[in-house]
Amino acid sequence: MAEEVKEIKKRVPKKEQDAKKQDSKKQVELNEVKKPLVRLHKKSKVKPENKISTGRRKQSVARVRLVAGTGKIIINDRDIDDYFNLDTLKLIVRQPLVLTDTNDKYDVIVNVYGGGYTGQTGAIRHGIARALVKENEIYKQELKKAGFLSRDSRMKERKKYGLKKARKAPQFSKR
Repeated sequence: MAEEVKEIKKRVPKKEQDAKKQDSKKQVELNEVKKPLVRLHKKSKVKPENKISTGRRKQSVARVRLVAGTGKIIINDRDIDDYFNLDTLKLIVRQPLVLTDTNDKYDVIVNVYGGGYTGQTGAIRHGIARALVKENEIYKQELKKAGFLSRDSRMKERKKYGLKKARKAPQFSKR
């Protein structure tokens, strides 16, 4: 039986085989067009109850996701206690949750990159505050009053030519 199929394939000219392949490709393309235009990224598991927002500070960018839960904070797949060693940094991250009394209502999942620990901490705080406002507009007044919704735009100034740093000049020599 298999030998007969091979013989039939040999008898069919290559041009016809190529034409059949192209027809099947066109059918696949037509099937793809019928799919809905809105597509989610394969990796994203965004659910309507998740609130996602972005926080920024210095060179750091934090993508924050609020999920209904018990109050766990996970930063880059690590617990907050493992990620930040200083208690002051942990306190800064939790400030928006403490202010709005939502410590135990939400789990916070964060992806943060760039900058140092203090910049990342400020970015996470900014992102959590924005996500809380998306969750409930009532929190906006409290968070804005505390200054958690405003983005701290101070960035490192760029180095200029002829100088050692942004503003530091080489030592002046009279002769």
